[in-house]
Amino acid sequence: MKVTKIGNVYQLTLWPKIFPVNCYIVEEEKELTLIDTGMPASFKGIVKAITEIGKPLTNIVLTHAHGDHVGTLDKLKQIYKDAVVSISDRDSRLLRGDTTLNEEEPQFPIKGGIPKGIQTNPDRLLNEGDTIGSLKVVETPGHTPGSISLFDTKSGAIIVGDAFQTRGKLAVCGQLVKSFPFPAFATWNKEISIQSAKKIFQLEPTLLAVGHGEMIKNPIEAIKKALLVAEKNL
Repeated sequence: MKVTKIGNVYQLTLWPKIFPVNCYIVEEEKELTLIDTGMPASFKGIVKAITEIGKPLTNIVLTHAHGDHVGTLDKLKQIYKDAVVSISDRDSRLLRGDTTLNEEEPQFPIKGGIPKGIQTNPDRLLNEGDTIGSLKVVETPGHTPGSISLFDTKSGAIIVGDAFQTRGKLAVCGQLVKSFPFPAFATWNKEISIQSAKKIFQLEPTLLAVGHGEMIKNPIEAIKKALLVAEKNL
């Protein structure tokens, strides 16, 4: 597993040259927060990184409930029993395999790898503005109905799950990137994804950290260009 550190954010990348799947560790003063849990093959690399940093893992936060983001959740919870597992209130249903839609939601099928047989129940259900250490929850639906991003109020970094991808090129989720089309194939609603991307842009993040692809420093102009392309393609 490839480890890349920018500031207090550690990017852990499984299969970086073939099919990059990222999860993140945010280092606080006395503790660690893991954001997403990758694929089953991510397990050893995640544990190794936590051990090497040398601080207790107190939180596991899921940006959304797709299989490549929750793949080691059960195994990690067995080891880090005291870590608080959090996911958005909306995507907690998807974590259980429930793909039904709310009446007010656009009636498009939820796509992507829906989890099967997850045994871990979330300890905390998140909504807009909730905080975990220095991280603030930003609701950014589109890829799934309950996708969230985590904005670091101290550094300005934002971990967005699959709201954007940078593999191939920076793109709003739902926009087809021929060299890496998989996030687009797994996106529930393109229009809502664009609105969420605008919300991220308005936060003026200093660092953009995505589920698939490298982190981008000072991403404002790049996000602006990706938004223009997404809106043109609607």
